[in-house]
Amino acid sequence: MHYRTMPKNGDQLPILGFGCMRLPVADGSIDEPRVISQIRYAIDNCVNYLDTAWPYHNGDSEPLRGKALK
Repeated sequence: MHYRTMPKNGDQLPILGFGCMRLPVADGSIDEPRVISQIRYAIDNCVNYLDTAWPYHNGDSEPLRGKALK
């Protein structure tokens, strides 16, 4: 993983994040087992930024992110 140093505090942050705008779908809705596996894999490999917003997947991406983090 590549990191960037934040100039104000020296924190090392990964340059990659996980976007939740275009998650895999199955039968018209989010493929929950697949997405949870992907999010957990990303976190296990140093990704600490999950980009989501209410309109993503008609409001379903935020609650799913919570399930993955639980």
